[in-house]
Amino acid sequence: MPAPLVDAVLCDIDGVIRHWPAQDALEDAHGLPRGALAAAAFAPQRLLPAITGEVTDEEWRSAVAADLATVCGSADRAGAAVADWAGLVPLVDPEVVALLTSVRGVAVVALVSNATTRLELDLDREGLSGVADAVVNTARIGVAKPDPRVYRIAAERVGTVAGRCLFVDDTEANVAAARREGMAALHYRRPEDLRAVLAPLLLDGAGSRTPQT
Repeated sequence: MPAPLVDAVLCDIDGVIRHWPAQDALEDAHGLPRGALAAAAFAPQRLLPAITGEVTDEEWRSAVAADLATVCGSADRAGAAVADWAGLVPLVDPEVVALLTSVRGVAVVALVSNATTRLELDLDREGLSGVADAVVNTARIGVAKPDPRVYRIAAERVGTVAGRCLFVDDTEANVAAARREGMAALHYRRPEDLRAVLAPLLLDGAGSRTPQT
């Protein structure tokens, strides 16, 4: 789906740039049923406060451990499971990183993520802090995708209007919300999708902007 030339590319992080490993082995090691960590951590009553900044990342993980104490058999075992879960390292997709780096020559790039207060530290640890010109972490702005305010804030952060943004996300509801705000949008599934949607921008605008460092 060719996109119109845009001033900015707004890109999701998890499921696009980085991918988290399965938790099966970790859950087996701590005596948890498969899927228990995700069920506890991503339950709406736990996740939403974490990704809108009502609680810190540490408070969120502590609450998840408390929720798992009965399943694990003790608070200590649940705490150890959550600590190991917090230590998982995602796989960064170098092809996606290269594409975003290339497009920074002609457009502003911002990362827009439903994330906790740990995001910025994680990006530093994973070598991703220099991939974009800006980071819109929902834990810092108090609202999460697909709330329309996220898209408006992101466009403002990159100094343009929604109609001049390309939004990229692996969650269909988030993509649909971006389109309702007037953005061009890509429902991301694989790097080839991103390469195709960025190709017109790179071909038509090459050299018009100096990449940020």
